[in-house]
Amino acid sequence: MNNLEKTVYLLKNSKNITVLSGAGMSTNAGIADFRGPNGIYTRADIDYPERIFDFEYFKKDPHLFYKFHREFLKTIENAVPTFTHEFLLKLEKEGKIKSIITQNIDSLHQKAGSEKVLEIHGGVINNYCIECHKFFSYEVLKEKLKSEDIPKCDCGGVIKPDIVFFGEMVKSLDQCQKQVQDSDLLIILGSSLTVTPAAFLPSYAGGKIIIVNKGDISFFYVPEKKLEVYENNDIDSFFKKISNLY
Repeated sequence: MNNLEKTVYLLKNSKNITVLSGAGMSTNAGIADFRGPNGIYTRADIDYPERIFDFEYFKKDPHLFYKFHREFLKTIENAVPTFTHEFLLKLEKEGKIKSIITQNIDSLHQKAGSEKVLEIHGGVINNYCIECHKFFSYEVLKEKLKSEDIPKCDCGGVIKPDIVFFGEMVKSLDQCQKQVQDSDLLIILGSSLTVTPAAFLPSYAGGKIIIVNKGDISFFYVPEKKLEVYENNDIDSFFKKISNLY
């Protein structure tokens, strides 16, 4: 069987699928990578991007982050979930996908309608005061950004999106590991598998593994005996063909 046939066979014969998605899932939605020539760092004219997600730096001076975040939110507002986001939703509705673990902070899986999403690096939907931990919705934060240079809580604390910064713990790691371990199929989409601890997750795979990614990846934590499909290809192009056969 070729990769298309193997993938269709595995999708039809799996009952507990976990998906791990990375930045490559979002590029076809119009979300450019951060560091490219047309990336968000460049468009926001940011000289020291490594400081953007440094929590200690954020606490001292949140201006740099919000210079980035304003540009990022504009990108998200215009982004439309891809064909593959929609195809995953279909599999979730069929009861096959039990969990989508995403490294992305754009919440496009939720925008597509998926409900079983674990954002290991957090996301933009929820926002909290770093002092009193009061919750602020996405819509409230957007309104605040229209009139406030740095959005603040009534207590005077700075509001921070629920994104994992350097110096903070990733989210739901134990739950993610268990989902991968319990699954009979792990589908890795658009991840180079180089950013830890998400890159460790394939090593916990309880079942077979499918990887679809355009570009190089690291196989260091991928159990060779469990890897059934590796497709170096555009994700949407591949899954449009899968959809026609499924």
